[in-house]
Amino acid sequence: MSGRALWTMLLILCPLVGYSFFQAVTLYGEASSAAREQPALASGLSPLDGVLVPTFGAFYVTVTLLFPFVALRALGREKESGALRLLVQLPYRVSTLIGAKMMAVMVAWLISVSPVISAVAIWSAFGGHLYAPETLNLVFGHSLYGLLIGAIALFAAAISESSATAAIVTLAFTISSWVLDFALAGQPGVLAWISRLSLTQTLRAFEQGLLPAGLVLGIASATGGFAALAAIWLHPGVALSAKLMRSVLCVCAIGIVLAIATQLKTSVDLSEDRRNSFPAADEQALAGLRQPLVITVHMAPEDPRYIDLQRNVLSKLERILPDVTVRLATIGQTVVGSTSEESYGEVEYSYGGRSAKSRSTSHREVLPLLYGLAAMPIPAPAAGGDFPGYPLVVSGWDALPWFLGALPLLIVVTWWWSRRAPNIPSQFIEDGGQS
Repeated sequence: MSGRALWTMLLILCPLVGYSFFQAVTLYGEASSAAREQPALASGLSPLDGVLVPTFGAFYVTVTLLFPFVALRALGREKESGALRLLVQLPYRVSTLIGAKMMAVMVAWLISVSPVISAVAIWSAFGGHLYAPETLNLVFGHSLYGLLIGAIALFAAAISESSATAAIVTLAFTISSWVLDFALAGQPGVLAWISRLSLTQTLRAFEQGLLPAGLVLGIASATGGFAALAAIWLHPGVALSAKLMRSVLCVCAIGIVLAIATQLKTSVDLSEDRRNSFPAADEQALAGLRQPLVITVHMAPEDPRYIDLQRNVLSKLERILPDVTVRLATIGQTVVGSTSEESYGEVEYSYGGRSAKSRSTSHREVLPLLYGLAAMPIPAPAAGGDFPGYPLVVSGWDALPWFLGALPLLIVVTWWWSRRAPNIPSQFIEDGGQS
């Protein structure tokens, strides 16, 4: 808290989060005004999509680009000043020191998220609706992402001789993830698996109200792995060959855990509108399908219809059924070149030795087809359970004085107070440890 990086980032966060919140609330209010005239539109108004995700989006960009400079301070200054050689002589294990540094990074993240939490409080004060499970799930996802960035920063500081070099190494991880995600988006096979390693993929499930066990395990293992690598490279008295050997073992262990995490299909739908799930009656019926289901899609990965099919049908089936295989029959072809084929756009479903084809991307047409293949009756829909939507006509201008005036002033005052507070470690050194 005595460094300038944390407070500078907080000051930058104020206008970024404030503008994102202002724009989100304004657009949400305009959509709510239209819902007054056409009540059917109200069901599409979700505060998670309309307000929370855009507001947290500004925080995500700041954490990606600026939070590494805050996390680097936990270790970078000690390496630059030479205090690291004294630090490792303390009667503590290196793992304990790295654990303390990770706790400091966690505290820094908790301070950094305060502008976003204030935006959520303002939305609630406006009368906006908040569904606790999906809101806490979103905060949890961003906290995992922040700790992962902090662990990468500590690892970069451990292998670098200066904070500037460590910052470049950390940004290389984050920015390359953006490039990786952009270049391999929608690619099938091994390329699709590689694209999942992108850091930008970590928040998408949480932004949809989904809590996937495999993703949580993967982020936790990656965070622990980078922290372990930082502990391996921290001690200056260990030989380089020993560090390399331990690093290889550590990377192999992380790879095994990540491989296990990719096989975990368990997830919990915490969204209020159950966007990641079929209706309850259909989920109960589909749970009885135990045989393998093979789905062959005759579409290109970048086709918008395939994206709709993935969102509306395939991802939901993969959450429920134990054995689902999705195959793309047009790998390597473009949308324009594939549309000339007669079978392009068809989706073939094979179950229990039977198969059927459909061109629909809606579960309302696909599920009856699956029930027919399984020789099961179509379940009767349960009464109620429709998402009502939460329209709210409100102006975002009322929040700008807080983000552009009061909150920055509060941060500056807190910064000034923290610098005036007694520096106990300095006093301890000055009086020879007598205190």
